[in-house]
Amino acid sequence: MRLTFLGTGTSFGVPVIGCRCRTCTSSERRDKRTRHGAVLSLPGGNLLVDTPPELRLQLLSCGIDQIDSVWYTHLHADHVHGIDDLRVFSTRGRDPVPTYVPEKLKETMTTRFSYIFDRGLRVSAGSSKPRLVLRTYAPGVEAEVLGAQLTPFQVPHGATGAYGFRVGPLGYVTDAKRLPSEALRILDGVSVLVLNALWWGRPHSAHFNVEEAVEAAGKVGAERTFLTHMTHLLRYRELSAALPAGIEPAYDGLVVDLG
Repeated sequence: MRLTFLGTGTSFGVPVIGCRCRTCTSSERRDKRTRHGAVLSLPGGNLLVDTPPELRLQLLSCGIDQIDSVWYTHLHADHVHGIDDLRVFSTRGRDPVPTYVPEKLKETMTTRFSYIFDRGLRVSAGSSKPRLVLRTYAPGVEAEVLGAQLTPFQVPHGATGAYGFRVGPLGYVTDAKRLPSEALRILDGVSVLVLNALWWGRPHSAHFNVEEAVEAAGKVGAERTFLTHMTHLLRYRELSAALPAGIEPAYDGLVVDLG
């Protein structure tokens, strides 16, 4: 099993348009952050986590040419609105791509992207749309995906919340303000953990800052924790040097072997 970080930035990305700060003008490639996305190589194929706006560019950059299933953590625009880039996987004579969303967000998904999920809507000749089959998941209920067992859990994230998951030795949380007791229970024993972290210091109502992420990582106790969903207020090398042992910033294109 292998984890590839496609994008490790927030909804603004890094560089931020019009910003001349040290991070946005940095020549360090690990300071360039596209919107959140990841690929998990599972026994039955590649699972894409979220469809960020830069999805096409991310897949090309990482040399990934096959997606076998899609898993959405929540439906904020920076995690979903690259969905049309899945069209390429629908033009190769294959079955529709299984696409997982939380049960309570199914109606929102089908309404927002009715041109995809309304079977009565036909595209014009010479055009195409993603061919996806929508499936749902529920917190605490294992879902079999591509030969692996994913266990989702809900975490606080703004008004709608978001969902993390565990699969084998990996715990994955891309947007959260805290880890509830049920999340900690499911994450118990993971060896690799992914957590969001915006910046140092100032609290945010819907996201961990770095200090909160470090504290949450301590509660989970994974051997390695990777921080993602980072703003331009964090520079890769400075953050790397300041974090405790066992915690490190992820970066676009980073590949982690999960065994």
